[in-house]
Amino acid sequence: MNTKELTGQRIRELRRSEGLSQEELAEKIGISSKYLSSIERGKENPTFDTFIKLAAALNIDLTEIFNFSHKGKSAKELRDFISGLIKTGNEEKLELTARVLKAIYM
Repeated sequence: MNTKELTGQRIRELRRSEGLSQEELAEKIGISSKYLSSIERGKENPTFDTFIKLAAALNIDLTEIFNFSHKGKSAKELRDFISGLIKTGNEEKLELTARVLKAIYM
């Protein structure tokens, strides 16, 4: 998987974790949902300004968009990584985590 695809996949993950549809996020940052879909599929090269708007709309630091260090790890490593995140989460983050995991596994 190339960097554009990893970045697009990361944006999709972050959007979903915020509970936003493509249409909602696209509207928030002033782009078309078709363009956002292309970004998420790794088909487009967003501008730096678009990345800044995405980070603001997703309530994250800009660098978080490019944090895909968990890719390519073993199942055990991923479980340990997730477990570590859960141990440090506050109530709000734990509730969001539970909702996301439920949506994935149900």
